[in-house]
Amino acid sequence: MHFGTYMGVYWILKFILFPLAMHIPFLSILFIILTLAVPFIGYYYAKMYRNKICGGSIEFSHAVLFTMFMYMFASLLLAVAYYIYFQFIDHGATINAIIEELRKFIKPNENEEVINGMIDSLKSWSPINITMQQLSLNVIWGSILAIPTGLLVMKKAKP
Repeated sequence: MHFGTYMGVYWILKFILFPLAMHIPFLSILFIILTLAVPFIGYYYAKMYRNKICGGSIEFSHAVLFTMFMYMFASLLLAVAYYIYFQFIDHGATINAIIEELRKFIKPNENEEVINGMIDSLKSWSPINITMQQLSLNVIWGSILAIPTGLLVMKKAKP
């Protein structure tokens, strides 16, 4: 839970760049770089857990479970920030920006029905829908990242 809290705070600070990036393009590059750093930070935390808590050795399954739970706790903390942002701060600005970007790529009479269906679907999303979608994605990606992290961190105990 401690490492998940650290990761969650990192994700929240990284998330602050997301709405700002709509106005300052450089911040989107920084957001992407910080997002790509997440697996390396997860590896660092798992290795620190192995060395300081587990006495220098950890089994694959233990490492995978630790990493999955770390990402799950970080996702839960980030979900609170998502909900607060989309419910009380955003007021649909992000969805409207996405819709405007979609409209830029629409050629007249080409896939108009599909794009309009996507736009209608986006307009119907509530803050809780967005939050749950992002929470699910973060948990899924965290579970996927846990496997290679567990492989890299595992270390057998010396007899």
